Amino acid sequence: MSTLHETLAQRLLMAGDLFETGVALKRQQIRRGNPRMSEEEVERRLAEWLRHRPGAEHGDAEGKVITWPRP
Repeated sequence: MSTLHETLAQRLLMAGDLFETGVALKRQQIRRGNPRMSEEEVERRLAEWLRHRPGAEHGDAEGKVITWPRP
């Protein structure tokens, strides 16, 4: 039986793994769409996508946009 801290740590590790997998998939999508693109350009486009993902300008959650930290 795992403790709460172990469970939370496992979830955090899983979230990190899922993020890395998603980034790898997006990198492959960029490469497939532009097979002659240099590795540097692929990485530049990937970084740009990570900073400005269409549809998630304010994060991945629904709801009201607030300033952080709250006053």
